[in-house]
Amino acid sequence: MKIAIIGTGYVGLVSAACFAELGHEVIGVDIDEAKVKRLKSGQSTIFEPGLEELLVRNTESGRLSFTTEITEALPECAVLFCAVATPPNKDYTADLRAVFAVCDSVAENIDHDLIFVNKSTVPVGTGKECEKHITSILEKRGLRFSIPVISNPEFLREGTAVQDTLHPDRIVVGVNGDEHAQKVMEELYAPLVRTEKPLVFMSRESAEIVKYASNSFLATKISFINMLTELCEVTGGSIRDVAKGMGLDERIGSRFLHAGIGYGGSCFPKDVKALMAIGKKLNVPMPIVKATHDVNDRQRERFFQTLVNTLPEKATIGVWGLAFKPNTDDLRDAPSRDLLPMLVKTGHIVRAFDPVAMDNAKKAFPKGVEYMSTALEAAKEADAVILLTEWDVFRGIDLKELKAAMRGRSLFDGRNVYDPEEVRAAGLLYFGIGVK
Repeated sequence: MKIAIIGTGYVGLVSAACFAELGHEVIGVDIDEAKVKRLKSGQSTIFEPGLEELLVRNTESGRLSFTTEITEALPECAVLFCAVATPPNKDYTADLRAVFAVCDSVAENIDHDLIFVNKSTVPVGTGKECEKHITSILEKRGLRFSIPVISNPEFLREGTAVQDTLHPDRIVVGVNGDEHAQKVMEELYAPLVRTEKPLVFMSRESAEIVKYASNSFLATKISFINMLTELCEVTGGSIRDVAKGMGLDERIGSRFLHAGIGYGGSCFPKDVKALMAIGKKLNVPMPIVKATHDVNDRQRERFFQTLVNTLPEKATIGVWGLAFKPNTDDLRDAPSRDLLPMLVKTGHIVRAFDPVAMDNAKKAFPKGVEYMSTALEAAKEADAVILLTEWDVFRGIDLKELKAAMRGRSLFDGRNVYDPEEVRAAGLLYFGIGVK
C-alpha cells in the first residue's frame, strides 16, 4: 500500500520508518529542506534507539523516501497521515494551523479518492473541521472525491518509540461509518494485528478524546504520588515505601508511581493543558486535570527552592541530565529548561553533562552553561551535584569517587535514583524527594 506521511517529527518519522519496515511504500513529506536532505541519506534527525537502522534499511530498499513537495506524495496514495505539530497556544488550546494547511494542500492537489488520517494530537471535533476544509475546496474545484477523515492517535513513548510502534499495546482508529476506510485501516495494520495486538474501532470523536485522556490520566498518576512526597517529608514517611505498598495492588499497578520532580516532554504537559482548555471551551469542568497540572508545577518549585536555599553564593554546580527523560535528546518542558537559566542568572557556575542532549542544549540554554564530557567532569570541584534525568550512566556512579571529585557534599536527587544511606555512607549529603 502506498502511504504518505506529512510531517517528520517524532511521530511522523517513526511512523514512516515502521510502516516501511512492515512492507508498505512510504513517502515522508516535510517543508524543512535541510531535514529532508538528511533523511534522504538515511540519517535520523532525532535521537531514537533503533530508528536510524530502520531508515537506512528502508531507504536503501526503496520502500521509504522523502520530499518537500506534497504533490510528489499524492499520486496513487491510498492513505495520507497528517503528523504535523500541534503546539499549545498561550491559552493552552492546540494550534491547528498546520493540520488545516495539510487539509487544504491535499484538497487543492488530489485527483483521486483518499483516506485522510489525523495522527497528530488534536482536540475533539478537529476531524469534522478537517472534512469541512476539504469538502469546501473540492466543491470550488468542481470535484467529488471520497476523502473521509479518520482519527488514529499515536501512543509511542520517546526513547522506546520504535518498539511502541511495531509492538503496540493497542491501535485506536476513529471512523464515523465509512466501511471502506475501516477495511483499509484493517489491511494497513494487519501485520501488527496478527501478533494479537487489539485493533479498536470507535467513533472519530471518541478516538480524538482517547489520546488526551490517556496522557492526562498517566500524568495524574505521577502528580498523585508526587503530591504525597510533601506529606512524607513532613511526617517522616518514605515515598518509596508508599509507592511500593500502593503499586502491589493490581488495580493500581506500580508504573508511573515513581516520585520525582514531575513530568515533562512534548506530550504530558501539552495534553494536560489542552484537555483543560477543551473543558473550558465546552464549559465542562476538569478539576482533576487542573490539579494534575498544578501539582506538577509545585513539585518543581519545591525542589528548586530547596536547592536555592542550600547553595552558597556563586556556587559551582554539576548538573546531570538535560533531556526530560532517558533515551532521548528532547528538551521540551524538561526541568533543566527552568533550572539552568535560573542558576546562571543568579550568578552560579553551571557545568552540565547529558549523554545525548548536549547539542540541543547548546542551542537552548544561556551562554553561561559549561558542557562537560563526563558526569564526574561535571562534578569536579562542584559545591553541589543535581540529578535531573535518570540516565543509567548516573545510576552506576561510584559515590565515593563522586565525593572525592566534589568540593562540597550536596547531592540533589531529582529522580530518587540513589539509596540515601549509601549516599551518606560515601560522605555526601542527600536531598531527595519524599525520602529522608
